[in-house]
Amino acid sequence: MKTTEELLRLIGNHDVATVKEQLANFRNGFPFLKIEKAAEIGDGILRLGEAEIVHYEGVWKNYLASNKEIIKFVPASGAASRMFKDLFEFLAADYSEPKSDFERKFFANITVFAFYDDLNAACLKNSGATVDQLVAGGNYKAVVRNLLEREGLNYGNLPKGLLKFHRYDDSNRTPLEEHLVEGALYTQNAAKEVNLHFTVSDEHRELFEKQVDRVLDKYATSYGVNYSISFSEQKKSTDTIAADANNEPFVENGKAVFRPGGHGALVENLNDLDTDIVFIKNIDNVVPDRLKDTTVTYKKLLAGVLVSLQEKAFEYLRLLDGGSEFGISWEDLIEIDAFCRNDLMNKNAATADYHKDKLIDYLHGKLNRPIRVCGMVKNEGEPGGGPYLIVNEDGSVSPQILESSQIDMNDPRSATIMNTATHFNPVDLVCAVKDYKGRKFDLPNYVDKSTGFISLKSKNGKELKALELPGLWNGAMSNWNTVFVEVPAITFNPVKTVNDLLRNEHA
Repeated sequence: MKTTEELLRLIGNHDVATVKEQLANFRNGFPFLKIEKAAEIGDGILRLGEAEIVHYEGVWKNYLASNKEIIKFVPASGAASRMFKDLFEFLAADYSEPKSDFERKFFANITVFAFYDDLNAACLKNSGATVDQLVAGGNYKAVVRNLLEREGLNYGNLPKGLLKFHRYDDSNRTPLEEHLVEGALYTQNAAKEVNLHFTVSDEHRELFEKQVDRVLDKYATSYGVNYSISFSEQKKSTDTIAADANNEPFVENGKAVFRPGGHGALVENLNDLDTDIVFIKNIDNVVPDRLKDTTVTYKKLLAGVLVSLQEKAFEYLRLLDGGSEFGISWEDLIEIDAFCRNDLMNKNAATADYHKDKLIDYLHGKLNRPIRVCGMVKNEGEPGGGPYLIVNEDGSVSPQILESSQIDMNDPRSATIMNTATHFNPVDLVCAVKDYKGRKFDLPNYVDKSTGFISLKSKNGKELKALELPGLWNGAMSNWNTVFVEVPAITFNPVKTVNDLLRNEHA
């Protein structure tokens, strides 16, 4: 184990206490979480009917009229390279015409893609022939090179948010633009303000800013809104040290190697925003206008549920502030405890034995936290990460979003729970991040640091262990109040491969 002096020589400006903590995580690993059960309809997940949907849409409409600060937070730093993995493999293959089902599908439908006209122009410029002419001549790889490489469209090196996803009569849109439209449809307040914040890589920030400059006036005019668009990058201070096979710092050229800490690092970016309500949604989960109605309805629904819960929690917190000295009754405490158990799904059988002052302190602590309402989609595919009811250190049981790596698959009971889970997490969150006195919560204080991830990688032929911080919607929000609401599958349409753009939800 390295001494403090040795570490200081290796880590430069990084905090030595944090580095020691991270190296200890490599040595000790992270514990699996204790699962009570998978959340399901009627026990951890709300399924709301038509009348309730209308009600909560109205609640959100009234909240928007109050001109609170609302922002749409979009993690957008992800590179598109994984979208084109199959096409990169085709370029490297020892055959020149499509063979796999993926390759054949891509070329059979190439004119359908929203980027087709740009690709055709790139082929004419760089190869002296159209896409059709290159394909007819068997020069398929020239088409792919013009799509992926720098002399062409450079799609293999750009972020997903700047690729053309959807066709329209007047123009074709990137995911960035689709998020601008969504923001106008469910976050504009009475002053017609629409705020969006994109987390981007330093490498691509200028490209995002230029794209916003090109299109913002168009969408502001179309929707009659005033946009405020901001950007941030993942902070270097959140990078995590890499370890070697012996759980010592991975050293290269005399310095320890640090790597980005994963999307959990973005809790710092989220914490920097001065806002009341935050919508969180991934950059590639967008649909064209013809399919937006359901997404917009359920975004309003989730937000309406959130502000209703927040209003009730604030009312109870003010009552609890009086304490037993000012005569809060047992009946009041029983009502507040029931709200925690039934509405926030935070259950603790031990509260029945608490004396009055202890119960007041307990309930105040449980209510005075950030709140998030999370859409959950019915699982019709492979089981994996999603909504569960977890046993906390204080013995209470509360809803949490887990990744599959946080579940002990060697434990038969835990494996059965995960394999029979009914819903999964589409990353569809609405969050309230101020307390009942109007002060911002310090969000890093609500991170469960014991919920990180360790993965094995290699660098220059050597084994490297990488540490990811607790995920943004997993461990980074473990100590929030969490409510799950079922949302339709049509609200979840991520683009993992380029051929996903051929699905009806995108074509």
